[in-house]
Amino acid sequence: MLVRYNPWQELNALERHINGLLGDTRVPSARFEKDLIKVPAAELQETDDTIHLKLELPGLDAKDLDIQVTEDAVHISGERKSETKTENKGTTKSEFYYGKFQRVIPLKTRIQNTNVTADYKDGILNLTLPKTEQEKNKVVKVNLEQPTA
Repeated sequence: MLVRYNPWQELNALERHINGLLGDTRVPSARFEKDLIKVPAAELQETDDTIHLKLELPGLDAKDLDIQVTEDAVHISGERKSETKTENKGTTKSEFYYGKFQRVIPLKTRIQNTNVTADYKDGILNLTLPKTEQEKNKVVKVNLEQPTA
């Protein structure tokens, strides 16, 4: 029996494997070895002048967040703190994630990290990251000259 080799099949399998690795946004907690902490989901949108970064941080107060911005990355860390509640007839169970988390989001263009603005409302952090003047003015010239024969 003759089987035709399909090189795309191996690439598709590799893509599924990588997506599986990147799709799991949980990292081990330093506080509870067996528990997993969910890191914040992020969304990037880029315009000619700025990069807009939106992060999902439900249940956190602004005071529990540490945001540091360099010219080429955004570093976010924080801690979800738990409140211990006890009932008279037993223990309270919780499905909330508690503990520390950290996420670094690399940026493909350099930004003016001294002019970053932030807005945090209803568990959504919006950062506006203005690009440096060099990044705004990047122009690539395309040569359309015909070669002489």
